[in-house]
Amino acid sequence: MADTVQTGDEVGRILVKVQNDLSQLKKSLSRVIISEPGETLDIQVLDAAISRTEIGIKQLLAGTIRALKHNFSISVTHVLLSIHQHKAAFAMRLLYNPSHPKNRELIHQNYGIQLPDLQKKTGSNVSVQCAPALPPVPISKHCFSIVDGRIDPCCTEFCAFKKQYCLCWGPLMEALWRLEQLMQEYAVPHARVCDQRLVALMQTGELDWGGGGVGHLLSVLENQEEVWELMRRPGQRYRGEGGRQAAAERIQASWRCHQARTAYLRQQRRKWAAETIAISWLLHAQVGRVRKSLQATRLRQLENYRSRAEVRHIHTNTLTHTYIHIVASLFLIFLTGFDILQNTQMGRLCDIRDENIEVIYVCPVRLGEDLLHYYTQLLGLQGAVETGDLSAVPASSAKRFTILTPEAYQHFPNHNMCVSTLLKYSPRTLRRIKDLIQGKHAYIVSGVPHMDDLAVADELGVPVLGPEPAVAQLYGTKSGARRIFTSAGVSVPPGHGDIYTLQQLYECLAQLMTDHLEVQRWLFKMDGEFGSRGTAYCDVSHLSFRSWALQKYRRHGPQLWRMAWAQEPVLIKFQEEVPALLASHAKLFNTSCYPSWISFLEHFLKEGGTVEAYPPSDSVTCLTVDLLVEPGGEVHMLSCGDQLHEPGSMQVVGCSMPQTSICQHTLHSICMRVGQACHQRHILGLLSLDLVTFLELGTLEQQVWAVDLDIGYSNQLAMTQMMLFMTSGTLNCRTGCLEVPPLVINSKASALTSRFAVMSSKLFHTNLSMVHYSVFFQMCKAHRIGFDIKERQGSVFALHDSTERKSLGLVTISPDLKGALLTFAHNLSIIHQEISAPNLQGKTNFKKLIKNIEEVVGVTIQNAEIEKSA
Repeated sequence: MADTVQTGDEVGRILVKVQNDLSQLKKSLSRVIISEPGETLDIQVLDAAISRTEIGIKQLLAGTIRALKHNFSISVTHVLLSIHQHKAAFAMRLLYNPSHPKNRELIHQNYGIQLPDLQKKTGSNVSVQCAPALPPVPISKHCFSIVDGRIDPCCTEFCAFKKQYCLCWGPLMEALWRLEQLMQEYAVPHARVCDQRLVALMQTGELDWGGGGVGHLLSVLENQEEVWELMRRPGQRYRGEGGRQAAAERIQASWRCHQARTAYLRQQRRKWAAETIAISWLLHAQVGRVRKSLQATRLRQLENYRSRAEVRHIHTNTLTHTYIHIVASLFLIFLTGFDILQNTQMGRLCDIRDENIEVIYVCPVRLGEDLLHYYTQLLGLQGAVETGDLSAVPASSAKRFTILTPEAYQHFPNHNMCVSTLLKYSPRTLRRIKDLIQGKHAYIVSGVPHMDDLAVADELGVPVLGPEPAVAQLYGTKSGARRIFTSAGVSVPPGHGDIYTLQQLYECLAQLMTDHLEVQRWLFKMDGEFGSRGTAYCDVSHLSFRSWALQKYRRHGPQLWRMAWAQEPVLIKFQEEVPALLASHAKLFNTSCYPSWISFLEHFLKEGGTVEAYPPSDSVTCLTVDLLVEPGGEVHMLSCGDQLHEPGSMQVVGCSMPQTSICQHTLHSICMRVGQACHQRHILGLLSLDLVTFLELGTLEQQVWAVDLDIGYSNQLAMTQMMLFMTSGTLNCRTGCLEVPPLVINSKASALTSRFAVMSSKLFHTNLSMVHYSVFFQMCKAHRIGFDIKERQGSVFALHDSTERKSLGLVTISPDLKGALLTFAHNLSIIHQEISAPNLQGKTNFKKLIKNIEEVVGVTIQNAEIEKSA
């Protein structure tokens, strides 16, 4: 019984496999389509496959049929019957395809009809496998028409075509019906059908199962281009059968599509608007929160600044102080090489000449080892300078200064940012400074006041030597300086400030020219600029009616000329001529930033500015005084020097010190009044005051005008600190003397001696970049350019950077002014000759400065001869 069950299970598994094989075979047979031209299928191969299947089944079931014959006989019979049915169905499909090479053989076997072999009669040498797909009968061209979407069934051509292809009429009739329907829908009046094209299209099988598009159907027409052109006409579909219904459906569909599209777009616009409003509100709220946070932070920083300023005492000699020098110069922020231009005040390091002062210098560029070695050696000479002995070098000098570079400069290589901003985003440097000033009295000595100075001061917990940034911004302009000078009772050039419109400029200039006919040149100074960058000028000598105006002035006299009725004719004439005068004859001192008067005027009116008179004299001298205004109101003069200019320019490139242009009492009075006026406006810290002096025509009385006021640490003060360090001297601005202490020689002290110095921190030569500093100093040594510590005279250089090496500073010290000037010019000439070639002169300001120094030397010699003769 167990064997029987096992055998039954085995047979069941075999039957399942057989049924799967037969199912696959059945599916394959049902998918066979004999429609490709030239494609053949061998019946013998199919019979062989079926026979093999039968044999396999018989062999597999031979052992089990005998034992279970009565159980499986019905299943086997059904299997064999299914196979024979598929074979018969396949043979019938071949009978329906007259183009198949086995069609003739099957007709003969099944019906006893012997069809002629066309290929043998024509002598074709093409094998049966490559026979054409057209019917083994002759093909004639039967073209018939479709008129108004209907085929005439009684047409001779159509009847002949139907007779010839009677065996495959089903597919052809399907194609013709679809073609008729297409012609009816598009109201085609006449279409000519080519039977050959129709049969060929049917044989390709592209029309089976509804396949083939309009293009395939139209390809069977002889006049297909004409029909296609007609069908492409707009609205042609709606002229045929069912056109009204199709038009209605199309209109309804288009309208519904339009409504849906409109609703979708409206919804999308609303969604976009809602998202935009939401995002804008979120951004607005976020910006508001950030703005309030920044305002609160800045207000806290400002309050901390004020509280620390109340207890700040700058001058005290009993405690050790640490000066944190942060060079910040917003005026240079848009210039090329901004970081190097900020580093022109390396002379700040020389503050360590006071033993109670330590210096932390925050440098905008990373200094190389050559520069660090130079300043270490230079500052280490303090003991030698004081004693005149090179061996007396105190070990503590190098320990009282530290040079730091904010690490943030690496993260902002392409952004011109002032040093205080870089330091604000440099936590490592801030921690280092905190460690250095821990337990000491420290102050921040910045350049131009900036909001980030307060942020750094708040982070370090130290006061700032300078005014509030808002106050500095208000009074640090040309117009603000005029307001301070006017309130201090100091003489200023005839002019007008706070000019912001073109009409205001024309009216002010016309009035000023009428009031001051003696002035031949008028200056236009932009509020936010410095030096000669934002200065233009215009000469009134180009006016043809100026002599007539002077006659009017002489006729009325100075007293009556102040009356409006006396000035009216001249004022009207000036008002008419001023626009054309400025457009034709206004010029700029420096075209590096503003190349034309038009561009200058645009920025001038945007930022505001002043119109001032140029001194009406052939001999004009400018000087700069550095002041310190303490919180208690004390005003100190730190340096004073006569300016050196490039010829034909107002660009200051250096100075000679001490100044010799103004009476010391007059200068001291002007400085004290300006300092007190600044203190009243809470302008504290370091200031730089520019004055001009000249002899008034007619009376030959000396006039002094205050022309500019810069808030912050100046280059002149930095170079003065270096000069005082190298001479161990004292600059007495009250007496106008630079005194150096006596030298002890053979136990005998010499008397106090005076010195003169010429200095510049803006020397520029592109060829300097081709010479390394070590080679440069060897060259200077070969030409005896150096400093004599015993005599406290000679030359000292201030190096700015280690990378480009295009700029440097120079101080020359001599017992007399002429010697200092000639030494300075000689040094520049030697350096230029050594680093230049005839075909490689480079860009430099050496030549212009040498020319200016020669003019100053000539004036100095002339004044000395006058004094000697007097």
